[in-house]
Amino acid sequence: MSVLVRYFASARAAAGTEEEKVRLPGGATVADAVRLLRELHPGGLSRILDAASLLLNEVAVRDTGRTLCDSDRLDVLPPFAGG
Repeated sequence: MSVLVRYFASARAAAGTEEEKVRLPGGATVADAVRLLRELHPGGLSRILDAASLLLNEVAVRDTGRTLCDSDRLDVLPPFAGG
């Protein structure tokens, strides 16, 4: 299955791309996707993923054990400063 991952702000800089499609096996979870992103982009992105908020199809992910579906969209939003 294929999932579109979109990166924002410092996550975009660390990944070196605005978005990418990643291939995962059927039954993969959000946690599996995050593990794959750490493997694909070792270094700074891993630290950002530790603190990032994740949106799955524009809804905040509270349970990383949630199963993904083909063509889902996962957004990686690092913490933002300001007010």
